[in-house]
Amino acid sequence: MTKSAMPKAFSIVSTSLLATGALIGSLLLASPVFAAEEGGDLQHAGTDLTDTASLQRGAALYMNYCSGCHSLKYLRYSRMAEDLGLTEDEVQANLNFTGVKFGEQIHAALNEDEGKQFFGKMPPDLSLIARVRGSDWIYSYLKSFYLDEARPVGWNNKVFPNASMPNPLWQLQGLQHAEYGKVDAGGERPVEKLVLAQPGTQDAAQFDQTARDITAFLEYAGEPAALKRQSMGVWVILFLAFLTFLAWLLKKEYWRDVH
Repeated sequence: MTKSAMPKAFSIVSTSLLATGALIGSLLLASPVFAAEEGGDLQHAGTDLTDTASLQRGAALYMNYCSGCHSLKYLRYSRMAEDLGLTEDEVQANLNFTGVKFGEQIHAALNEDEGKQFFGKMPPDLSLIARVRGSDWIYSYLKSFYLDEARPVGWNNKVFPNASMPNPLWQLQGLQHAEYGKVDAGGERPVEKLVLAQPGTQDAAQFDQTARDITAFLEYAGEPAALKRQSMGVWVILFLAFLTFLAWLLKKEYWRDVH
């Protein structure tokens, strides 16, 4: 490569790096917009995976109210303890209700035969529910149970109609009833809104936080590596910015010799 060609090459490199940095920045800024559009009429969960206290509360709530039926087979107790800042003794004493070893996966207390007997089939594993449905869906689902005497289980859900499960958090949330709209073209009466008929042990703000904590924990369980990836993301962006700056200085130095 001749000396006259070198400045052009470095100009291309620096321009490419600048474009890459701009693209990454625009994607980061645009991501909340994409999430908002995707959510539709779902409620915004507002989860924060950097909030360790929220993840710890979510783990405790999940284990107490959900793990009886739903497993997290892609997550181990030991990994959860490491990521959430918990000790082995704390996990084994407060979060492990099946008595398995610390390094084992998180399985439901319900066995397959019992699952078929009570629900017709084994309740699904929730390891990847946040990646499949999204955090807003989980958050809205947890808040959208209502009493429905027409259903065998006595419950229904506005977000997921005809869900085959009762509300595991009804004591905390209270009992909701549905208010229906006019009959539509298909002969159905859509649920317009849910009304709290009997308060639970938590008020609305407290239950919102409960649903948010469980959602955050399931979001973490779907991709435990996200905690470390997010902490590394800032350093990656800073490195790219620094590399771009060096490329710009190098380009400037070569062009100075040419001129």
